[in-house]
Amino acid sequence: MLENPKVNIKIKLAALWASATFCYLYGDYFELYTPDKVNSLITGDNNLHSPTILLIASMILAIPSLMVAASIFLKPKINRILNIVFGTLFTLMMVYIGIISTNEWYLFYVFLAFLESVITALIVWFAYKWPKENN
Repeated sequence: MLENPKVNIKIKLAALWASATFCYLYGDYFELYTPDKVNSLITGDNNLHSPTILLIASMILAIPSLMVAASIFLKPKINRILNIVFGTLFTLMMVYIGIISTNEWYLFYVFLAFLESVITALIVWFAYKWPKENN
């Protein structure tokens, strides 16, 4: 029989945030292959059309990357709260993006948004069910 050691909750959360981050990156990368995307980047006719919006988008998308490390290093109480708050926020955000991305060329985005929603919902679930200390 193969050994199946128990995985620490912090490692589970960090792994889930890393998985979500990869999905976000791949979604944005694959979007470059949709019709007229490159032209909209060249002309500036896109959703990220100002320095302020680029900064806000960067700050939002830095959260999952930072949560990988935060899930490992933060103390349990604040760790649990941040995972529940940001996990919920990103779940809702990705459900919304999945719903509005119904164009045929964006089916990959719908798939990734659904997958990301499941991953971040699992983050919320695991954080909510954070194991208690045995006294």
